Amino acid sequence: MDADSDKTKTCSFLDLVDICDNFRLSSTGGFASETLVPWTLSALPDSPVLGLLRPIIIEQLQAENALSRSNHTPEAWLFHPTPSTARVSFADWVDTPSKRTAVLKELCERWRDSGLFPEVIGPRKWREESYPVYRDPFGVHRPHDARAEGGESGDPESEGGNYVLDLERSACALFGVVTYGVHMTIYQEAGRGSRELGGGGTMVWVPTRARTKQTWGGYLDNSVAGGIPSGMPIFESLVKESMEEASIAEDIVRGYAKSVGAVSYFFRTANGWLQPEVEFVYDLGIPRDVDPTPFQPKPLDGEVECFELLPLDEVVGRMRRKLFKPNCALVLIDFMIRHGYITPDNEPRYMEIATRLHGSFEYDRWGT
Repeated sequence: MDADSDKTKTCSFLDLVDICDNFRLSSTGGFASETLVPWTLSALPDSPVLGLLRPIIIEQLQAENALSRSNHTPEAWLFHPTPSTARVSFADWVDTPSKRTAVLKELCERWRDSGLFPEVIGPRKWREESYPVYRDPFGVHRPHDARAEGGESGDPESEGGNYVLDLERSACALFGVVTYGVHMTIYQEAGRGSRELGGGGTMVWVPTRARTKQTWGGYLDNSVAGGIPSGMPIFESLVKESMEEASIAEDIVRGYAKSVGAVSYFFRTANGWLQPEVEFVYDLGIPRDVDPTPFQPKPLDGEVECFELLPLDEVVGRMRRKLFKPNCALVLIDFMIRHGYITPDNEPRYMEIATRLHGSFEYDRWGT
């Protein structure tokens, strides 16, 4: 997501949702004239849709096929141009996860090195980290365990599982695929507290992102947050991020972190790139009857400048001033709904906010 430079105006909770969940297939605006084309796994009519492609990407993939013809190498892409079936898919020979991953790795690295799409995959944006892409973005997330997903062989090359390929993290927006992350709120209750909006005795650990990060440098974040790299289970990603970003030991996370749901939203950047995202959400409440020291986050890997323990009303104030990375504000809104601070009685747009936090990206329409 692109940083919003205006931090001076206060905004409502619904405004914060609008910043992050800002795209619909029928949206009007600066890119309304673009026709988005489904990217499918194969040429079969019932092939699953992996992502949505903008015209500029389709043109570039057509150029890739032309380059392959000139080099006397197999073309990697098939195009179905008729209006009723317009889509792009892999060529028939690109038929295993490793082949798909290799095709996209070579392509994206070459685009990066030639200066294409620098605002997305330029050298400062490149992450050198792979994300998994799935047949069904709402299906089983065991990227390298085909047997557990219904495949017969247990081989990661099996076509029976949900996992279909790896893609460089920064390039996911070019192909409009769903990406996944983990976000955890570390909090403590100073007393019984109030369930009025503002939080009474609730305190939340809030990090400031390093100004050197590729995205959203200097903004506020969730206590622990990060993407889910390919091949790593969801909770193990949280364990890893907790130590790397916040110096929280593995036994603390395994013993006290609780899975409490997910938030999902469809974001379109200021440059028109598509970023549908799912964030798996965890709470870690610091018990009152233990030494709080092991629960207190501290910077470790340089991605966080500092952590502050803030009263929830101060957190809300900073959210309203748009000081938080937008998807982190959504996770905190979800936290306040679940803990009874945002209610139908104190928030007039409660139902719209509550439902917008759990969108499905209109995925059932991607292939139509």
